[in-house]
Amino acid sequence: MSAIMQCSWPEMKNDKISQSPLRTLFLSDTHLLGAIKGHWFDKLRREWQMERAFQTALWVLKPEIIFILGDIFDEGKWSSTKDWEDDVRRFKQIFRHPSDTELIVIIGNHDIGFHHEMTWHKLQRFEQVFNVTSARILSRRGVNFVLVNSMALHGDHCPICRSVENELHRLSTALNCSIQEHQSEGMKRRCQETQTFPATLPIILQHYPLYRESDAGCTGLDAAPLEERHQLFQERYDVLSQEASQRLLWWFQPRLILSGHTHSACEVVHEDKVPEISVPSFSWRNRNNPSFILGTFSTTDHRLSKCFLPEESSVIALYCGSAMALLLLALGHFHLFRGALNFSSLIDKHKPL
Repeated sequence: MSAIMQCSWPEMKNDKISQSPLRTLFLSDTHLLGAIKGHWFDKLRREWQMERAFQTALWVLKPEIIFILGDIFDEGKWSSTKDWEDDVRRFKQIFRHPSDTELIVIIGNHDIGFHHEMTWHKLQRFEQVFNVTSARILSRRGVNFVLVNSMALHGDHCPICRSVENELHRLSTALNCSIQEHQSEGMKRRCQETQTFPATLPIILQHYPLYRESDAGCTGLDAAPLEERHQLFQERYDVLSQEASQRLLWWFQPRLILSGHTHSACEVVHEDKVPEISVPSFSWRNRNNPSFILGTFSTTDHRLSKCFLPEESSVIALYCGSAMALLLLALGHFHLFRGALNFSSLIDKHKPL
């Protein structure tokens, strides 16, 4: 697609990095349609568009890592075993990638259900297929990514929530031990048996955004429609709770947060220092102008840029225009052919016997 051909990686100043930067692509909310609500023609059209866009992005941009920030499926929370297997097969076809490119998914509410719908069965089914966990630090070239299952941060001490929060706390302790150069004797003893990570502030990746009242401050071509921006968000449904948001910020002291879920773009700054980018939906079913984020990362710095896909309305107009042109061309050839036949018949009638 010509729109993606115009995209490029954001550049960093060479004097700020000691090794080649990590090139990472972020997209979100693909919502592959399921057997219950998904119409076959809708699947065919939207999934073909996503496949072409994704494969073009791979070919043109050659990212090293791809993160999909949740809601891979539309009906993962309801899927039977058969439907789940079919959805997974289609996902692997659409988002196929070279072996030297990593594709990592984050758990979304449509994949395993909102908190009250989440079960061990649905969670483990997702984790096993995609080789992910609800709390994890992924380190690549000195860059730490904290991967979080947002649905498990409800704060009601459910078994899954308790397990994920304990693991996040353990990871935060290990990361802080790795980062802090000067430690007290008590801190040194506590850090002796912890896992070691690169000594760099992390990037948090999750499906839900951190708490914010609304999208009122969001701007840009792919922000929420004006009539929706002032609608108040519900904690633990549209965004994380204030308590869970504060806990993540305090535990990890991130330098950047990327999230999905709202289907629209937004950039907010937490505690006057931590930027959060809401990545819009990658599916034309959810918005007319999908986009994805390109990130260039070093151990201490990052640069982000946005790449828009063609608008679905423009693609439909192009298809309709092309179909009309072909129809007119076919009608023109038909009239010419019929005229030639009539002319031939007229000549035959006037031939001398």
